Amino acid sequence: MGTLIGHVAPGFGFLMIGLWHLFNNTKLYSLNPSSYSANQWFPTSKLKYLELYLIMAGSWASIAMELVIGPDKHQPFDDDGTIPSNHLHNFEHATISLSFFIYAAFAIVLDRLKPKAHYELLQLLAAFAFAQQFILFHLHSADHMGMEGQYHLLLQVVILVSLITTLMGITYRKSFLVSFIRSLSICFQGAWLILMGFVLWTPGLVPKGCFMNLEEGHLVVRCKTDEALHRAKSLVNIQFSWFLAMFVVFGMVFYLALLRMYPEMVEYWPVDKVDEDGSEDLESQKRNNSNPAEESKSFVPMGKGWTALELER
Repeated sequence: MGTLIGHVAPGFGFLMIGLWHLFNNTKLYSLNPSSYSANQWFPTSKLKYLELYLIMAGSWASIAMELVIGPDKHQPFDDDGTIPSNHLHNFEHATISLSFFIYAAFAIVLDRLKPKAHYELLQLLAAFAFAQQFILFHLHSADHMGMEGQYHLLLQVVILVSLITTLMGITYRKSFLVSFIRSLSICFQGAWLILMGFVLWTPGLVPKGCFMNLEEGHLVVRCKTDEALHRAKSLVNIQFSWFLAMFVVFGMVFYLALLRMYPEMVEYWPVDKVDEDGSEDLESQKRNNSNPAEESKSFVPMGKGWTALELER
């Protein structure tokens, strides 16, 4: 992941999955707000498990890039079979990808088997993946003191939001707000990773007073003075604040737009429908309380008719 493409590619994946969830959750709530219930993943019309297949494929590609394609020897181990220091971060990133692969694989298995509490178990698997991501970024073997460390620190805040909302989804499945924030946080993760990739590995975007230095086989942004480092970190904080404001505006506009595109479905009930509590509807009550004289105008009293006929006989 310590390259431009290593951040942009997974960032694009997070962004697309987040937008897909944001669209489907908002659409479901807009059509049926009273009966809304969140889903952990959403099928497509042509291929049911497309979302999960893409997560698995992306995770597998990331693992291959970190452990096979990226290293110079096309394997991450030293000659004596140990893990060298310059490849520790490769194993950390690959472990994050493995966690999301496990989630997607079991999502397919649980959907096919439909065991008891399969939704809760799937939420727990997603929380496991986000927890792995948070822990490994928090305890990252890379330098936490520089500009890249500041990007990772703020990324952890967004990951924590995804983790907390995923755990809340186990209990509050019918809460649209929980699903909405979770979807936005996944989008935010993706956009932030893309920004990191371009800023940290594009020489023209490196802040003033800083430079790119080759360390342990990959480029790292270093600053010449403490003042330049403080300025670079402050710029990262400003970028995060701007991104947060941008996603708040985007989320509100997206929500309002989908409310107009997918208005609430109106449910029609039969006139003679009986309520769940056993009470009849208003029309039925009116008929039951109507004047018998008025009722005789509409219906033939069969009992009286037969009696009159017998008298004539």
